[in-house]
Amino acid sequence: MGNEIGARATPRQMSLSIFEDMFAKGLAITDSKSEIGFQRNNVFVDIGDLGVTARRAVDAAFFVVAQEKGIHTLYDVELSYFRWLMRYDSANYKHLRSVLTEAQKAVVQVTDTPVGALPSESDRWISVHLIGTVAIANGRIVFDVPTVLQRHIKDPVNSHWLSLRVTTAFTLLYARAIYDHVLPFVSEGVTEWFSVDTIRAWPGKSAASTAAFKYFKRDSLEPAVRQICEKSDIEISYETRTATPSSKKIEFIRFRLSRKDDAPPVVQALMGAKELYTTLKNEFGLSDKHFDEILANRETWTDEWINQAIEFTRFNLQRGKVTKSPAGFLMKALRDNLRVSSADKLIADQLAQREADALAAATAKEQAEKAKTDALAKSGARAAAKLAGEVRAGHEAFVALESVDDQEDLLLEFSKSLPAVMIAKRLKLDLTGLTYDVLKEIEALNTAFGQFMFGKAKSAVSAARR
Repeated sequence: MGNEIGARATPRQMSLSIFEDMFAKGLAITDSKSEIGFQRNNVFVDIGDLGVTARRAVDAAFFVVAQEKGIHTLYDVELSYFRWLMRYDSANYKHLRSVLTEAQKAVVQVTDTPVGALPSESDRWISVHLIGTVAIANGRIVFDVPTVLQRHIKDPVNSHWLSLRVTTAFTLLYARAIYDHVLPFVSEGVTEWFSVDTIRAWPGKSAASTAAFKYFKRDSLEPAVRQICEKSDIEISYETRTATPSSKKIEFIRFRLSRKDDAPPVVQALMGAKELYTTLKNEFGLSDKHFDEILANRETWTDEWINQAIEFTRFNLQRGKVTKSPAGFLMKALRDNLRVSSADKLIADQLAQREADALAAATAKEQAEKAKTDALAKSGARAAAKLAGEVRAGHEAFVALESVDDQEDLLLEFSKSLPAVMIAKRLKLDLTGLTYDVLKEIEALNTAFGQFMFGKAKSAVSAARR
């Protein structure tokens, strides 16, 4: 019975269960041994003008939205649960209201105007409040999120895992701002180069002043980096550079990142492994319903279990055995713990080897035939070049004769030669009184005469040597 209940559990029920267990023990979300978070769209990274606590409120609201199927007008949860998600331990509800009001004022803006360029009337731009109406009554909180944002929260394309267990631990505004902006780069291990002014501006209105870099480094950057290393699941360091080699002014910063070896595996909630999530969603097209089932069975369906199902599905896709839905085939492989056997791999390897051998043999035969053709072509080209040279030399020898009588005798002799007679017969020519000018106009006679004269010249040279 317990397994049946676990199989039917939704992500929200699972997070509520964690909350109820920890809340009863007086433990904050940062003490959780299980990962609590959601796959956050990269578009929500660049949001300024929010304090640390207000940022946590937005994260908690988006987490609630991400757990629910479909688009909702309002989201209604227990206030104690919402406060726990945002790690708000104070009983100062007046302050909580001001924090939620601050969150309501924040907007996300998306535009296709290039950075640094002035917008034009044809540029796309949208500005949307992150949270709409918020109401607290009878121990519950009700809020709404614009529909256009809900779609990006529930079905992110370019995204990264956001852990509430980690983000609620930050107390420094710049620690949270930098953490948000570097998260999408964790898998690459290094960010792009950001200008110092860009990093200064990440928190929005609460940004550091434009004082000298050494003060920004001392008061904001270094404390933020230390807190990220201490409180989060990543190690972070940074490098600086100037705009030009001759300048001494620090203008750019980039961050180097790595996951901590002892960081709780965010893949406990599946979405922590960005590559695994992306594979399941983009390659196999899994739906929210499929992900709910995977999350509900996460204790059994480990990474290894899932990767074996992926391998099994790919194996059968390559062999044309998946005739309908790859997503459905993969889910069956997960439920039945199907995997590619050693025997199947051996047979596939043998078949692949035979295909590779056949392809190699066909390629070798094709290459041999091509080499033969190329050799014949080269041989023919050499023969044609040789013939052209002989013909040219023959004509040069004829023109070089000083005696007109000798030229006429040679023309007469040529007209009676077998090659000339054959050409005349084929072209129906009368070679009586053949002149050199006429001969040159007829390509076949021109070539034959050149060869005739080359032979004469060659014979003369041989006789002279004797």
